[in-house]
Amino acid sequence: MGKIIETIAIEREHNVVLKIDVDNLDCFTTDRLKTAHAVIEFTNPETAFENILRCIEANVPVVSGTTGWYDHRLDEVKRLCIERNGSMLCSSNFSLGVNIFFELNRQLARIMNRFPEFSASMEETHHTQKLDAPSGTAITLAQGIIYEIPRITKWKLESDVSCQETVAGDHTGTSLQIRAIRRENVPGTHNVKYSSEIDDIEIIHTAHNRKGFALGAVLAAEYIYNRKGVFTMQDLLQI
Repeated sequence: MGKIIETIAIEREHNVVLKIDVDNLDCFTTDRLKTAHAVIEFTNPETAFENILRCIEANVPVVSGTTGWYDHRLDEVKRLCIERNGSMLCSSNFSLGVNIFFELNRQLARIMNRFPEFSASMEETHHTQKLDAPSGTAITLAQGIIYEIPRITKWKLESDVSCQETVAGDHTGTSLQIRAIRRENVPGTHNVKYSSEIDDIEIIHTAHNRKGFALGAVLAAEYIYNRKGVFTMQDLLQI
């Protein structure tokens, strides 16, 4: 992701003034951060909170695409951002197409709430290097469905290591059933399905490569530059 983001940033006539990875963490200082107009953070759930907080403390707008840490620290980092007059935009997915998909998912769920004979389920497929399951994108989709369909109250995750698949949910109608699959060289596919005895309704988003995620992250960095507060991709897309 970092390499693709750098390529797109340069194509859009930006200068990349600082690149941090595990080999040069000593360069991750406040003084160096202040040379940037914005920071794009794609790391891992264990380090995301501290990375974002350091950017806020340096008063540099930060965009984060790291998932798997929201349940524990997102509300806290939002509060700190507002208290310190910072700027941040976190998203489970920066693809413009996925964020349109999020809105379609909410609208479809709003309609399907009137038809309890349909059961909802979801399937997401990603590359084998993705550590969190279900994906942050799948969780965002699930949250949209739960918000719009009150009879669905939760989702669960159970592992089946033997086939590298996980299945979440139950069949009682109160939990959303999610299947998380890990395969080689899959950027990301998400399928939301409503099934009845008569027919199925499905919406699918398929990423062909990671360029869409990188472009969205760069657009997000452009958007929050010279803005203060906590933002979402919905703000950027004016959805």
